Amino acid sequence: MLILLFYFFIFIVAVQILYYLGVFRVFAFAKDQKSTPKKIPVSVIVCAKNEEENVAQFIPLLAAQEYPDFEIVLIDDASSDKTLDIFEEFEKQYSNIRLVKVENNEAFWGNKKYALTLGIKAASKDYLLFTDADCYPTSTNWIATMTAQFTMQKTIVLGYGKYERISNSFLNKIIRYETLLTAVQYFSWAKLGKPYMGVGRNLAYKKDEFFKVNGFIEHMRIRSGDDDLFVNQAATAKNTTIAFEPDSFTLSKPKTSFNDWVSQKRRHVATANHYTFFDQFQLGVFYSSQLLFILLPAVLLAFQFEWIIVTSLIAFRYLVAWIMIGSSARKLDEHDLKFWFPIVEIVLILIQINIFIINLFSKPAQWK
Repeated sequence: MLILLFYFFIFIVAVQILYYLGVFRVFAFAKDQKSTPKKIPVSVIVCAKNEEENVAQFIPLLAAQEYPDFEIVLIDDASSDKTLDIFEEFEKQYSNIRLVKVENNEAFWGNKKYALTLGIKAASKDYLLFTDADCYPTSTNWIATMTAQFTMQKTIVLGYGKYERISNSFLNKIIRYETLLTAVQYFSWAKLGKPYMGVGRNLAYKKDEFFKVNGFIEHMRIRSGDDDLFVNQAATAKNTTIAFEPDSFTLSKPKTSFNDWVSQKRRHVATANHYTFFDQFQLGVFYSSQLLFILLPAVLLAFQFEWIIVTSLIAFRYLVAWIMIGSSARKLDEHDLKFWFPIVEIVLILIQINIFIINLFSKPAQWK
């Protein structure tokens, strides 16, 4: 029995090395981007529901962008707080702000995709740049660097949405590491010609791409996924590119409660169940191999079975993974995370399997 586990462990290590060297290396060793702004007309779209504190703080940062031709489309998704009032004040203050008021609809109640659809239709520009109400750009050149990646062929741009760093918070390190790893995955697969997701915190596409796939209609019944399910459906090797210049990043306030973060991740995991078969398969293989990489050597080392080979394989896999993650962390300005690897990786793997099990027995909460 142990010999079978041993050979299976070797296979799992090979799978992990294949992902890190065959896939993630593509982004980890990619040349740093240096873009030239194109100055194309852009509509920045923000959808908010009960976000009065965030929008009051962050919308002025969007309005302060150094870009010659852009509008901000603010979508109030039937908020019950002062979000709409604040939006109306901004509309008076800034001439380039367009306000969309969404009322509860019996057929689409609480559906963010319905609200976004109204905002997209109201946008007057051909190029759309999305961020969330609790996000803000890291630079006044955010619009310029994101839209610089557009070409005649590349009409979908995947960006990076960072989370704020909180000192002396291990939860914050887990959240940021998970965000980093997710970005490494979707950036790498996009560079390989197999884009499968993006994040609504930082995503851009030409309006035509939205209407080519009839918007969100294919997955309107699924409350989440206005970003990743859309990309999973519309993105191809020909029309998709990535943006990872530091000025192209957005920042978000991270969860400070473990339960709140788990609830958020449960929605993300549930949404991934609607990806294409290939994307579900490659993600399933990667995360399954990560879990087995922890479990199998624990059994083998407990019986001291070929412990020298086992420990050597463990060290080799961690070295390769650390190099790939470390290089990617440098690109995405997450330098400190490489010093916490592999501790945060092990903890994250255990949390993810727990989330998967919980989702088997109950449905996660949806958009506010």
